[in-house]
Amino acid sequence: MSKIKIPLLIFVIVLALGLIKVFFLTEKKPELSGPAGGSKSPSVNVTGYIVKSEVLDNEVYSSGTVSANEEVELNPEVSGKIIRLNIVEGGKISKGDLILKINDADLQAQLKKLQLQLSLAQEKADRQKSLLEINGISKEEYDIVINSIGTIQADIDNMNAQIAKTEIRAPFNGIMGLKKVSEGAYVTPSTIITTMQQIDPLKIDFSVPEQYMDDIKKGDKVVFSVQGLDGTFTAAIYAIDPKIDLATRTVQLRAVAANHSGKIFPGAFARVHLVLGENKEAIMVPTESIVPILKGQKVYVYKNGIAKEQKVETGVRTAARIEIVKGLEMGDTVIVTGVMTVKKDSPIRMTKTF
Repeated sequence: MSKIKIPLLIFVIVLALGLIKVFFLTEKKPELSGPAGGSKSPSVNVTGYIVKSEVLDNEVYSSGTVSANEEVELNPEVSGKIIRLNIVEGGKISKGDLILKINDADLQAQLKKLQLQLSLAQEKADRQKSLLEINGISKEEYDIVINSIGTIQADIDNMNAQIAKTEIRAPFNGIMGLKKVSEGAYVTPSTIITTMQQIDPLKIDFSVPEQYMDDIKKGDKVVFSVQGLDGTFTAAIYAIDPKIDLATRTVQLRAVAANHSGKIFPGAFARVHLVLGENKEAIMVPTESIVPILKGQKVYVYKNGIAKEQKVETGVRTAARIEIVKGLEMGDTVIVTGVMTVKKDSPIRMTKTF
């Protein structure tokens, strides 16, 4: 047998085996049925919630921070050596009490000199006045003496202002912080002497979503708790920031609370509870029915065996449910279970509603 016929024979045998497999050994598959020749999508078993109105206490919970009603960092206005330091760390202090005194001996000497000059000028003015009355001097000469008195008095006022800068006095009633310097130290205007805070009353800063702004006004009461302290405390809103935060879409609020016991300290974390009123026709749905999307939230609504997608706007959230302020109507059936497997316009089978 020639070399050319051997490959040809092998090809014919392989082709024959392939045809036998295709026509005699391959099992025929049943034809697919359904619209347009495709298979019919199986229904997803779900449970639903029938939307109905109910009474809802419009409550908002927020995280806040406690801050002092007044707070200041004390620095001297001039440089010099401390000759007196009255700081009781953590102690109370009254407005106007002396906290620090810087050496002002040179200023006091200049002040004494000016006071002597003023005394002499006033005596001269008295003599000049007597002479003026008898036409012993001109009016111009008398005016020069009076002007010199005014100039000296201005210099004295300036010197008193310079001396006042060598003292630090309490700007308000409050509590002293920890001292940063000791008596005898040389200080400059950049030196921190201590801090001072007024902690009765206190401020509570917190924020709420912008959608609640129509329900909030100055004077509204809030209840807050502080970690580490038992019980709750009451505060009143007294300031509302006129600007909405672009990043969080929230509004900053500030409330004031009494702290007669002094147990609450600035900087503490506060859990704030704000009651905005009662909504007698609120729509509440289970939290698990909400599906987050790129620009908001949505739910799936059951309509004639089909899952319809519906964008919603949410409001108050509780432990298990969330308020729907826009997007749903009474009587709608919201899909609760099987939400992650449901697709838009897919067939579903409602097994239970509540």
